Amino acid sequence: MTSTPGPRRATRQRSAVSALMVGLDEFHTAQEVHDLLRHQGESVGLATVYRNLQAMADDGELDVVRTPDGQSAYRHCAGHHHHHLICRACGHTVEVEFPNFEETVARVAAEHGFTAVDHEVELFGLCADHAGTDVAAGGRAPGDAQR
Repeated sequence: MTSTPGPRRATRQRSAVSALMVGLDEFHTAQEVHDLLRHQGESVGLATVYRNLQAMADDGELDVVRTPDGQSAYRHCAGHHHHHLICRACGHTVEVEFPNFEETVARVAAEHGFTAVDHEVELFGLCADHAGTDVAAGGRAPGDAQR
């Protein structure tokens, strides 16, 4: 007999990850989340952080994006469909919406015979604080954490 997955078990580790993520405004990798938790004195293994972040993303609690260097980064979810503008240097993130974008996606998909189309739009650039730094040339601004 196969059981239907129910609500995930509430654990101390999941509660710690969840509480931390609610308080963060930017996207963070699992390693960064793990480091922040350890700095707070939490004893949570890196593999546990990875599992909990992915489970929370699967449950719709977190947004997940792929960073330019290929890592998954997570952020507490706003609860509605949206897109992100993300600074490559510091991770500063702004939720953005495009008027009529969803209708355009549906129209383009239909024109090509596609149905049940999903999409993810993540825009990467430099925030105002980093526009004039060496990050624009591929470097990293001094003092910025690596993502």
